[in-house]
Amino acid sequence: MKIFYSLISVLLSLFLAGCQEQSKVQMPQSRPLASDYKVFEAPPEPIMEPNENFIIDEPNDTLTLKDAAALTLLHNPVLKSYSWEIRAAEARQLQAGLWPNPTLDIGVENIISGFGLAETTIQLVQIIELGNKANKRKQAASIDQQLSGWDYETKRLEVFTNAGKSYFELLALQEKIEILSELVKISEASYESVAKRADAGKDSPIEKTKASIALSMVRLEYKEALQDAENAKKTMVSFWGSEEPKFKHAAGDLGAVSDVPEISVLKEKIAQSPQVARWENQIARGKAALELEKAKVLPDISLGGGGTNYNETGDTAFLFGISIPLPIFNRNQGGKLEAEYNISKSYELQKAARIEVMNQFNRIYTDLSISSDKIKEYRTSILPGAREVFNASQTAYVEGKIDYLNVLDAQRTYFLAQTGYIETLVSYHKAKTDIEGLVGESIESITAANNLKEDKNENESL
Repeated sequence: MKIFYSLISVLLSLFLAGCQEQSKVQMPQSRPLASDYKVFEAPPEPIMEPNENFIIDEPNDTLTLKDAAALTLLHNPVLKSYSWEIRAAEARQLQAGLWPNPTLDIGVENIISGFGLAETTIQLVQIIELGNKANKRKQAASIDQQLSGWDYETKRLEVFTNAGKSYFELLALQEKIEILSELVKISEASYESVAKRADAGKDSPIEKTKASIALSMVRLEYKEALQDAENAKKTMVSFWGSEEPKFKHAAGDLGAVSDVPEISVLKEKIAQSPQVARWENQIARGKAALELEKAKVLPDISLGGGGTNYNETGDTAFLFGISIPLPIFNRNQGGKLEAEYNISKSYELQKAARIEVMNQFNRIYTDLSISSDKIKEYRTSILPGAREVFNASQTAYVEGKIDYLNVLDAQRTYFLAQTGYIETLVSYHKAKTDIEGLVGESIESITAANNLKEDKNENESL
């Protein structure tokens, strides 16, 4: 019994020593973009059953861009899954620091003649990890947790920007519906005018047929735009996990644009892009893996202790043993070399990531600049000119100076100018949103900070 109680005491000591507290890991800081919105944070307690009765508080009438952003960041299912992945990484970090379990060996000998001559041996064996392996595993797992934080931040910005682009597409469709609604009214009035002239013999019946066809085509485009808008609403609400939209209208000014800052001002923010900034942790993870592989050079030893009880005499003999692997052939040479190669690989991937982000930035900035220039051209020249030609053609037709085909051509030109303007506005907002998502900060914030910096430098130079 002495042996039994002694082993219980040893087991209890090992249990208390092996209990690990989960250490707090410094997670990546959120980028400035949309950092003031509330996001879903996975609770420490897992949710084992889906909550089918969860109700999202959505607007019933008008949806603003802020509404869409807030709902997306708080309820987006994909973003929520990344938050749970952070919790899973926390659990892996906890597991990484745990000791190996001890083993309890019990053996009975000389039982052929009965238990009177039996020899009972009880032994406790514990693997002792040398080289501080547990802490090094835990350090590597901590960096993995930080990397899961970078994955979350990358996804947060991606979801936010995609929701924003979807919102601007919906605004554009609403603008297109208004234009087509106006065009339907104009086409109806034109048809009535042409019909009267044709019925009075002033125009050929063919002109009346042309006007009727034009009216039918505009009505079809109007119905198609209405359906596209309904689909866009469903796409919008899918960002926060809903299937059917409750809101009726998206409120916003699609024409609200600002000057594009110099490319050098925006390029300074490339380093804060999660796709670039994460690589410091990625390289640190490789170095932590190398330290762990180096620690594996020291073999783990097994310590055993216990005793044998001789039933015949009642004597007890205490036992102690140690098992030491000899690192003669396997000194983890391949594991260390692989970890070193992976570090070299990470440095190259870091360069590649920065180049890729820079290439994306250059493409998007070009789109943004072109869209900005086109918007100015539409506003100053194309739209006023198309409207003037359309009005003049209607007047000329009433006066009998041109046929209705010219009116249709002017009407189509005016419509294409308006829709082209809307498409350019959407391209502008999409490019602006993409750049902001790439660098993790709004262009307005970057511009304001740069202006403040220039003012400060100017004052210091005086």
